[in-house]
Amino acid sequence: MTISRRSLLGSAAAAGFGATLPMALPLRRARAAAKPVIKIGVLNDMSGPYQNTGGQTSVICTRQAVEEFNAQGFDVQVISADHQNKPDLAVSITRQWFDRDGVDLLLDVPTSSVALAVQPVVKEKNKVYINSGAASAELTGTACSPNFIHWTYDTYMLARSTGGAMVEAGGDTWYFLTADYAFGKQLQSDTTALIKKAHGKVLGSSPYPFPGTTDFSSFLVQAQSSGAKVLGLANAGNDTVNSIKQAQEFGVTKSMKLAALLMFITDVHALGLKTAQGLNLTESYYWDLNDRTRAFTKRVLPKTPKNMPNMDHAGCYSGALHYLKTVQAMGAAAAKADGRATIARMKAMEVDDDCFGKTTIREDGRHLTPAYLFQVKTPAESKGPWDYYKLVKSTPPDQAYRPLADGHCPFVKA
Repeated sequence: MTISRRSLLGSAAAAGFGATLPMALPLRRARAAAKPVIKIGVLNDMSGPYQNTGGQTSVICTRQAVEEFNAQGFDVQVISADHQNKPDLAVSITRQWFDRDGVDLLLDVPTSSVALAVQPVVKEKNKVYINSGAASAELTGTACSPNFIHWTYDTYMLARSTGGAMVEAGGDTWYFLTADYAFGKQLQSDTTALIKKAHGKVLGSSPYPFPGTTDFSSFLVQAQSSGAKVLGLANAGNDTVNSIKQAQEFGVTKSMKLAALLMFITDVHALGLKTAQGLNLTESYYWDLNDRTRAFTKRVLPKTPKNMPNMDHAGCYSGALHYLKTVQAMGAAAAKADGRATIARMKAMEVDDDCFGKTTIREDGRHLTPAYLFQVKTPAESKGPWDYYKLVKSTPPDQAYRPLADGHCPFVKA
């Protein structure tokens, strides 16, 4: 027998105002018990050259933030996907996440060409986008968005810290080995500007296809024949590791100093201290930097025993945690409804966590962290597993990144 809604209501009315329906109260309770769901999507390279830089460890660190935050009044879900360093695939996943899967926050997104490709999609859908893994400073420059925060590092910061140290040490002539996409080109451009400002010279460059290049021998021969003092590695991940290994194998390091412009502790681990010792590099986070970074590492390392968290992973934790604090302050419904308003609230709130300490977010979406110049220890200097860095220099947050006016972000008032 089929009972229509009209007949059911009529029966209730006939029974008098004091009558109750057996199923009505449980239904109301079920609806009242349902909490809003905040969904975080971690999008990165799970299988290619950046899988150790980001990959599953970024997902684990994001879940660590969710676990520690212990949201009140709303539930949090974390999903992930592999963009394979393909901008078109990343755009497709991002649209599906927003349109079908209810994702509220897009997180990590290494590979600058991918990061730039999804930027307009997030703005169109009025969601929240926190990038930890990509480097291009244009993300807070001409390609900036009011729905975006660049969390962990960028090409300007890397050029100023690592590149600046090499120039100060007498490296006034450079040759670049450059991954031929947005990140590599931007890193070379930012470092070149710094070199020229210091009255140095760039003697040439070898762009190489990305991804897919594993043999760098011909590029390294060109670099060595240039006569430059410094070989600038405008690449990252497995490409950096392979470049350094092959540079030593071909004797390039006998006549040129290597400037690993973007290198992570996971890359140093892959190389080993015997090969990596003496290299200068810049990160905004190091597990053994202070008591707070050690405390974070102690909590998360049992879940990532084979991959020590680097600055990309730390950025996923820190960014997700600050986002959740903002959702709590705004209310989940309001945060889900307006990504632009959520970003504005995030900028207004001070950031404070064990990875980066107390920091701020600038108007253009640049999260301002110190830049730490490290030198890789020798095997004799290392006291245990992952004890790889000596702190050489720290650049304050207000000096580490490009000045706001020089970025020409369209929505920032002059």
